[in-house]
Amino acid sequence: MTIKPPSAERYPGRRRFLVAAGGVCGALATFAAAPVLAVSRGGRCLSFVHTHTGETLRAAYFQDACYQAQCLTQVDYILRDFRTGDVHRIDPALLDILFELQTMTNHDAPFEVISGYRSPATNAMLHRSSDGVAQHSMHLQGRAIDVRLTGFPTRTLAEYARNLGHGGVGFYARSDFAHVDTGRVRFW
Repeated sequence: MTIKPPSAERYPGRRRFLVAAGGVCGALATFAAAPVLAVSRGGRCLSFVHTHTGETLRAAYFQDACYQAQCLTQVDYILRDFRTGDVHRIDPALLDILFELQTMTNHDAPFEVISGYRSPATNAMLHRSSDGVAQHSMHLQGRAIDVRLTGFPTRTLAEYARNLGHGGVGFYARSDFAHVDTGRVRFW
């Protein structure tokens, strides 16, 4: 399934606002993500398959030296809280980390998404049922993702992410996924 944002005709005022806001956020994120961006000055593209919804997206999220607002909106949607349907802005620096990982692995397969954004209700529910879910998770801010890379060893993916030194990295062997976030550097 290809993810498509709502049509502009359906939400004309809201749509214009979101596109404008996304452009501003994208411009600001460019400065915040500068160290990660050194890997590629050209276009950046990622592919996702959501393990819970089956949705897929190929996202050319950075082109012509800037983040692409419409594409970031599509990324926000596919990485939404699949339990509640809540959509939240995903930190573009997180996408840059994934892009850098994909470049390091030389493996152009989709990232299998286990969890992107989490609403407060979902995070609280997961926190109550698991010691592995932080009460103030970076997922709540759109700054974390739990993934594996199709056809690539997840343990190795997590090791590569640790070597980058760009935020938090966790490896969950039993569930076979790596957590990557844009917070302070830490490992588990």
